[in-house]
Amino acid sequence: MATTYPGRESTRSVASLAPQLLSVLRIVVALLFVTHGLVKLFGFPTGAQPGMVPLFSVFGLAGVLELIGGAAVLLGVFTRPISFILSGEMAVAYFMAHAPQGAFPVLNGGELAILYCFAFLYFAAAGSGPWSLDARRRG
Repeated sequence: MATTYPGRESTRSVASLAPQLLSVLRIVVALLFVTHGLVKLFGFPTGAQPGMVPLFSVFGLAGVLELIGGAAVLLGVFTRPISFILSGEMAVAYFMAHAPQGAFPVLNGGELAILYCFAFLYFAAAGSGPWSLDARRRG
């Protein structure tokens, strides 16, 4: 005789939302990521760091990747390959800009770069979820 545990049914119903929650996570992460590209390329919103940077610089390239790559991930188009590239960008950003300032991410300001790196690595593996142009394209 199988043993049932209280709350087991609700666990199954929440687990059934995993594909949709993947899409929600992708949308929120990408929307926040796009704002980093907006700051670097257009200085919007005013006063945000680092502000507008030269387009033909390392920060300019990062801004293009963040704006265009973030928008693509936001829409869920070519999510796997673009997320892989963005994950690499964030790893490079961490080791170039943050790690030299100290060993601990909480002290060197690198927590967000690490979080984005692993979130995009997850999207590269998991895909975009059902609410995406990738899913529409697959039919």
